[in-house]
Amino acid sequence: MTPGATFHTLKALEVHFTPELQAKLESVAAENRRGADEYVQQLVESYVDHDAWFRREVGGLGAA
Repeated sequence: MTPGATFHTLKALEVHFTPELQAKLESVAAENRRGADEYVQQLVESYVDHDAWFRREVGGLGAA
């Protein structure tokens, strides 16, 4: 850890979707008996976890 390093916690994030994507998210969330906010949070977490895994496993692919 660097001396004097400051860490910030993201507490809230506002994301804007097209009306069509919003409708899709709400529909799929309802099918899964979840709220759209909870569903989007789970999707993003899954995507970020997969991206981190992919970068570890395939790291360097395409690097110059």
